[in-house]
Amino acid sequence: MISTVVNRLEEGIIALLLAAMTSLTFVNVVMRYVFNSGLTWALETTEFLFAWLILFGMSYGVKVGSHIGVDALVRLFPKNAQRVIGLIVVAAGILYSSWLIIGGWELVSFNHMLEMEAEDSPIMLWIVYLIMPVGAALLAFRLAQVGWRIITGQQVGFNLADEAREAIDQLGASTVEDDKSATASTPKS
Repeated sequence: MISTVVNRLEEGIIALLLAAMTSLTFVNVVMRYVFNSGLTWALETTEFLFAWLILFGMSYGVKVGSHIGVDALVRLFPKNAQRVIGLIVVAAGILYSSWLIIGGWELVSFNHMLEMEAEDSPIMLWIVYLIMPVGAALLAFRLAQVGWRIITGQQVGFNLADEAREAIDQLGASTVEDDKSATASTPKS
């Protein structure tokens, strides 16, 4: 239940941030080149949106297994050793997330105390920096989910994107389809 809510919220926010960045950049480009004017705050706001997109994207990447990495050496080990290595990776990631949560919270608190605004945008900086502890907490949540799946045997190690394997699988699937269509179109004698 809570996982479904977090999934939908995460995906919705990422889509909204990407749409906002794209729309704001498009409007600003049209205003500059067509109307010889522009939004002074657009670039800074787009940078803030991009930072939010990246920090939300970290946890989403763990969720869908799209982070890249080199695991050729890890795959040489037996499954139990791969699980242990996966748990070490998860623990290191949660430690990193904890540092980001603590450091991000200190940054948010400091900027809230100073009541600083962004240079070009009428946005309080503590609101902009709030993504650091929130994004890191989401990352820790996703890493904890991976750790639980490794402990319960649902997953062997830390899932990474395997672009080479995906390309080979797609090539193999297209070759099978080509073979089927070639066999079906061959006239029978």
